Amino acid sequence: MAISRAMKLFSRSFASLSSTPLRVCVVGSGPAGFYTAEKMLKRHQGAEVDIVDRLPTPYGLVRSGVAPDHPETKIVTNQFSRVAQNERCSFFGNVSLGSSVSLSELREMYHVVVLAYGAESDRVLGIAGEDLAGIHSAREFVWWYNGHPDCKYLTPDLKGTDTAVILGQGNVALDVARILLRPTAELATTDIASHALAALEESSIRKVYLVGRRGPVQAACTTKELREVLGIKDLHINIKEVDLVKTPADEEELKNSRIQKRVYELLSKAAVSGPSHRSSDQRELHFVFFRKPDGFLDSDDRGGHVVGVRFEKTILKESVGSGKQVAVGTGQFEDLECRLVLKSIGYRSFPVDGLPFDAHKGIVPNVGGRVLINSSGDHTQLEGVYVCGWLKRGPTGIIATNLYCAEETITSIFEDLEKGVLASALSLPKPGKEGLLQLLDRRNVKVIPFSSWEKIDTEERRLGSLKNKPRDKLTTWEELLKVAIKV
Repeated sequence: MAISRAMKLFSRSFASLSSTPLRVCVVGSGPAGFYTAEKMLKRHQGAEVDIVDRLPTPYGLVRSGVAPDHPETKIVTNQFSRVAQNERCSFFGNVSLGSSVSLSELREMYHVVVLAYGAESDRVLGIAGEDLAGIHSAREFVWWYNGHPDCKYLTPDLKGTDTAVILGQGNVALDVARILLRPTAELATTDIASHALAALEESSIRKVYLVGRRGPVQAACTTKELREVLGIKDLHINIKEVDLVKTPADEEELKNSRIQKRVYELLSKAAVSGPSHRSSDQRELHFVFFRKPDGFLDSDDRGGHVVGVRFEKTILKESVGSGKQVAVGTGQFEDLECRLVLKSIGYRSFPVDGLPFDAHKGIVPNVGGRVLINSSGDHTQLEGVYVCGWLKRGPTGIIATNLYCAEETITSIFEDLEKGVLASALSLPKPGKEGLLQLLDRRNVKVIPFSSWEKIDTEERRLGSLKNKPRDKLTTWEELLKVAIKV
């Protein structure tokens, strides 16, 4: 009802500017960005929405974050394509917020700016040796095997060791473990980047350790991803039965979460269903619980390269007032040898000039998507600026979570229209995409419209068909731009 009233009021407020549409700029073309654009176009027939992205390719997390053996998840790009092809929507790739155009300039050119550029950085552990060679973030590794142009030359060492340690037990950690352990013949028919497939075919990795601070009851993955990794053909699963012993506090947690209960059941079943000893050619997946990284071990003969991780054993204690259990160190330590470490401890957003940012939480301070001047409790808004997706709520949820996130942000925008909060922003016509394109042209920024992305899409599908793949991704900026601007 509130949205309906807002739409009527907004139509009246723009009666005197009937030739001037509502100009909206969405920064970021991942799920949060496209869902926001879609909902804005549906709810206001006078809105024109421009989506900008620093990459020449759209779809963000769907293209660069979803595992290549999850093609069903990527079908959502068909829906996003229809949004981009709407006559009131434009996609502009190769446009970077901060260097190509500033936030203040976007605010001058648009009535509403929605920031949905996600989280393209990583959380850090802040422990000794974290900068040693052989240690990568899971984000970098995921971008590498998905063909993201920023990580084409990552070169993780898959041949110099038989052991990889993954810090974390969430869905991204399970994706990474699955890509390392799954037979490459099965990956060869996916859209995995060719350079990653070639490296995996020569990989010496036979043992992968998934290490978590807490226990199996608190494992952060979902059942679908856990089933997939447990179901890898000819894989030996190692879970210590002592780690599966539940405390009364654990039992209480399981009562309150059906997902956690099912995850625990799957891990318990895996611990007892497989053979106690592996065959010599089997690959191994070890679930290690109640361990937190204390430092990374440097090589004596290859200075500057990781050769192991020092872990502190933990126990769980209830966090006062939260009802949750947290991991507390016991002062007991053990080392695990490895030459490849992948940190799956969370993504992190980054700030841009003119944007309030909560460095502790790694998000933009907001209420319902409305950007606040600061995070101190003052709810003064930054007029006309909103957030959606990971920049708004942190790196949590699945792709569909962004649908509800976008709904909330769009509702906030229409409520602000109804209440007159955007009165000054709406008082003057805005140049929108005409002004943006003129500015970018003066700065010699080569804008990639959606029609140019379609050239990339066609070429990737053509190359993929030669290898019995859905697509063979172009993985460097040079390749992408060359195809996009080809006449």
